[in-house]
Amino acid sequence: MNYRFHHIHLLCGDLEATVDFFTRILGAALKGYQKFGAADGASLDLNGTIVNLRVAAEGETVNTDISGPVYGYHHMALAADDTDAACRELTDQGVEVVVQPRNTDDGLRVAFFKGPDNILIELVQQLQC
Repeated sequence: MNYRFHHIHLLCGDLEATVDFFTRILGAALKGYQKFGAADGASLDLNGTIVNLRVAAEGETVNTDISGPVYGYHHMALAADDTDAACRELTDQGVEVVVQPRNTDDGLRVAFFKGPDNILIELVQQLQC
């Protein structure tokens, strides 16, 4: 069996603000608004990866403690051609970079920034060996 990601699905506190962040800041294309069950949502295309967003459904309890990782989720990672330039661009747009670019032992240059609802997003650049 060959598994690969089909989509990611995120809960968000403010659908419009999250759609705006993914489209304006990260360059995703809005595919459309839709319902996921009874909950309002939207579907985006982030360079070939489908990102589904939705608000909490009626009666659904969502963990609102955003002081740290939520069990089962720590961060998502986006490939970047130039992590340093991406961080400058994000900072210029008011995005909080929480871990400045650094090299890893396995040939990557990484950084982390906060998205809507304090989701943690990593930038990953493959360095030339």
